[in-house]
Amino acid sequence: MTLDLKIDNADHENRADDLAQNVLGQDNARPDGLDKATGRALYAAEARPDGLLHGFLVRAPAIGAVACPDIDTIRKMAGVRTVLRDARMIRNAAQGAANEAPIQGVDKAEYVGQPIALVVADTFEQARHAAQSLTVEIQPKEVPVNPQDVSPEDPDDKQSAQGDLDAAMRDAAITVDETYTTSSMTSGAMEPHAATADWDGTTLTLRGSLQMLKFNRNELADSVGLNPENVRILAPFVGGGFGSKLGISADCVSAALAAMELGQPVRVVQHRRHVFEVNTRRSETRQHIRLAADSDGRLTGLGHEALVSNITGEVFAEPVVQASHFAYAAANRCLGLRIARINRPAAGSVRAPGEAVGVTAFEVAMDELACKAGIDPVDLRLRNIPDKDPESGVPFSSHRLESALTEGAERFGWADRPAARRQRREGEWWIGTGMAAAFRVNMVIEAEARIRLEGNRAVVESDMTDIGTGSYAIFSQIAGELLGLPLDQVTVRLGDTDLPPGSGSGGSFGAASTGTAVWMAGMDLRRQIAARLNCDEAALTLKDGMAIHNNQRHPLSEVLGGEDLSGHGHVQPGEAAEKVRQATFGAHFAEVAVNDVTGEVRMRRMLGSFACGRVLNPRTARSQCHGGQTWGIGMALTEAMTHDRRDGHIVNRDFAEYHLPVNADVPPLEVHFVEERDPWAGPMQAKGIGELGICGAGGAILNAIHHACGARMRDFPATPDRVLAAMEGIPG
Repeated sequence: MTLDLKIDNADHENRADDLAQNVLGQDNARPDGLDKATGRALYAAEARPDGLLHGFLVRAPAIGAVACPDIDTIRKMAGVRTVLRDARMIRNAAQGAANEAPIQGVDKAEYVGQPIALVVADTFEQARHAAQSLTVEIQPKEVPVNPQDVSPEDPDDKQSAQGDLDAAMRDAAITVDETYTTSSMTSGAMEPHAATADWDGTTLTLRGSLQMLKFNRNELADSVGLNPENVRILAPFVGGGFGSKLGISADCVSAALAAMELGQPVRVVQHRRHVFEVNTRRSETRQHIRLAADSDGRLTGLGHEALVSNITGEVFAEPVVQASHFAYAAANRCLGLRIARINRPAAGSVRAPGEAVGVTAFEVAMDELACKAGIDPVDLRLRNIPDKDPESGVPFSSHRLESALTEGAERFGWADRPAARRQRREGEWWIGTGMAAAFRVNMVIEAEARIRLEGNRAVVESDMTDIGTGSYAIFSQIAGELLGLPLDQVTVRLGDTDLPPGSGSGGSFGAASTGTAVWMAGMDLRRQIAARLNCDEAALTLKDGMAIHNNQRHPLSEVLGGEDLSGHGHVQPGEAAEKVRQATFGAHFAEVAVNDVTGEVRMRRMLGSFACGRVLNPRTARSQCHGGQTWGIGMALTEAMTHDRRDGHIVNRDFAEYHLPVNADVPPLEVHFVEERDPWAGPMQAKGIGELGICGAGGAILNAIHHACGARMRDFPATPDRVLAAMEGIPG
């Protein structure tokens, strides 16, 4: 059987609070945690099938037409099985949910570092040596590599305006009109991109480090010329993705092509420098923000226009202004996005695309407005909360920004801060606090899941992935809740395209999409069991392997009669997105110390207050928020991918030079969840949390720097040299 749900309204059956097991919402450990900690969990590069060969990517040293004159000589080197120069190799990784092959071809390089060949050998060392020995000749091509060197595209569908913003700016009592920049960034997942491919003459099996398998299967099949039915992808464990593994990457396609050519399994693991160069990056941004307000700080005008970049042929554009459409009320509005086509690695989704950089810059502008108006920054945001979507006029499905702001401020001790900047000093260090609101769109996409009930055990199945977010834990809790089973009697199988197609991991839609499909599969089973007992499902209690009805207890094994039952859930987005605005909200608070001599910024403490619907597992949700807060530290203080202005190549292409925040950079982090249920989000009333934690987090830190020492940062990250320059000439 299949139980379907199309989310059109808030009237679907809600049984989230009246089931017997009460494991949802509890702080449960990850069932996969021990295997990951002890090394039993196998990742994409750790499969070792018989006859395994090793591949190493060759990348272009410049932009232009490519030739490899000594390729036949390299093919004769010790241990080398082939040098693959197949036109089906891909130029860059597929975008999220592309569902088809990305641009292919290796006859020319469109960016420095583009994969143009694969060397396969008996050992990794032989493959690497041969790849590094291959001569790559480039017929140079003059192309633009810097956003400011081109006339950007100005697509109509990415512009919107209401009222007259210019007039609002002219007539306002208080205005902000500033430009903010953010650097290009990388996802920085712990596990590098990797693939192990095996071809048996009929079926291509690929173990990959991928996030969205139902789409990845079609992308890979399209790339290598197979029917999707002849492709199987396995990704039971993924060591982080953050958007860079939404689509198939060069390792997947090249490993598959080599395995099909040689008839032996081939493994391709990207070197860390490959990871930086051949996978999607976050675009740098230039954001022009205009705010107009009356003397009470109420916005009358709001402008947010951004310039981003991408390579030719890619439709993705960093949705910088995504949250600005609904964050604050203002009658006069102008929002837009322009795209510079340049020859750098392709831009794509990275750690909360759009809001991560857009909300951060916008919340710095809001802090500037608060300072000019002499209004407390929390109070300024409270005065500008819209009662409906400011542009479409539709109501919000739920809106708890006010609670996130006030509860977060109280827990942080916001009322104790001095209003003026540069008021607290400890030796060489200026101490200050800052805050920012958080906004993130909420989405549900189509997903399926199955639960097999085998006596007193349940097996949850979906091709959904767990990229460290806690899918294994959440789905076991959902099944345990519905079927009355302790968690040690629930097994979750994920990351296999032979299983029902889930949503995949991305966009913070996993729990609300595939999680709801698991819920519907459990409800399907409950109805089947109730039918066998000739009772209504709502009158049925399942607990500890017993089916209870009218005070009669029936062992589940007896009800099943030795058979296994299978329940199937299918969730689709409906018309809800047109009827209501769905979003998640939050508030970040940060305390920093800024060195008056060196410009160094040290984090002292940080608190996030989040409204994200029903929290299904506080432990995994809190972990997600800690990750977001840490990313906010990186965005505000350390992370910047640097491109050479001459040819666009990435200068700092490893973790020695690209500075992610480490343990010593991260202060005590506190997370508070606002009580919220959103009936429009499905029967569990849960929304996404994975990306909300980064949105605005960096803004709170940058605002705290200003409060501490008076340095207003508009070019991020706030590295010591920039902080020192901004402090020059500040009195006091």
